[in-house]
Amino acid sequence: MEQKMKGYLFRLLNHEELSREEMKAILIGITQSEYPNEQITALLTCLQMRGVTVDELLGFRDGILETGVPALLECDRYIDVVGTGGDRKNTFNISTTACFVIAGAGYKVAKHGNYAATSVSGASNVIQHHGIRFTDDIDRLNRSLNEAGIVYLHAQLFAKAMKFVGPIRKALQFPTIFNLLGPIVNPSQPKCQLLGVANLDQMRLYHAVYQKLGIDHGIVNSIDGYDEISLTGDFKVTTKQYERIFSPADLSFAPAKPEELVGGATEEEAAEIFDAVLENRALPAQKNIVLANAAFGIQILERGEKDIAECIEIARESIDSGRALQTFKRFVALNS
Repeated sequence: MEQKMKGYLFRLLNHEELSREEMKAILIGITQSEYPNEQITALLTCLQMRGVTVDELLGFRDGILETGVPALLECDRYIDVVGTGGDRKNTFNISTTACFVIAGAGYKVAKHGNYAATSVSGASNVIQHHGIRFTDDIDRLNRSLNEAGIVYLHAQLFAKAMKFVGPIRKALQFPTIFNLLGPIVNPSQPKCQLLGVANLDQMRLYHAVYQKLGIDHGIVNSIDGYDEISLTGDFKVTTKQYERIFSPADLSFAPAKPEELVGGATEEEAAEIFDAVLENRALPAQKNIVLANAAFGIQILERGEKDIAECIEIARESIDSGRALQTFKRFVALNS
């Protein structure tokens, strides 16, 4: 197999692209320890220097899903809200909070997440902080989705391939194709997704990926570099229906200040903001940011048939009525 990888590396050095099927085979080979670390390091470096193609990214996605643990949920239409991470803004858990607001509004959510990589608190940090025990037990997962409207899928229990490249990624200390995979390897394979990206190059890449996968999607990027709708300035949204730049005023929100988004210096401080939003006692800017992100998720679930103002009001009602908080309390009771 080392000889086969040698052929792939020569092609990459010659600026050629690998096919989706070849990339899937490489990923499966990595999980079967068929290649020495030096060759895997060279592969990741070549891909990063040239830039990953849509098919190359999809091939690794296919391999991760095939070698991982599936999450077969008993629901046809639900959403995942996730950011690529890496914007180094250390925001509070906006996507995770928005997921509970969406579920509180009566929609189904399968949130896929992990521990923080570049911020104080990732999705798994804030979920675990509230006493949740992560599981890949499909009966427990389906019960959570059916009874609370939301299920949490902790990435490390499902994507078994990641442990094979963990030491290499740590040693390289620069982003690789694996940093792009997190948002598209939800083991339940949702048909709806809201993704926040840190730059417009990523927006173009993921838009092409989602088009090939055929799922309803929205991709958001704040022009000042946040990988979510920050309301600190204009932001771009790309969906199956439209591509548009919005300002906070377009949503009837006041601009937010960057310091109002910060998740704090500790996991406890980040969890306190998460709680404050759901309990409807957060700063207006914190609540508005969650409402904005939840609203675009709701619009995707509604296949773009509701305008964004209506979706904001649906999200607002979820918080103001206490249903978002009740949804979270039910989720905790089922998953602790």
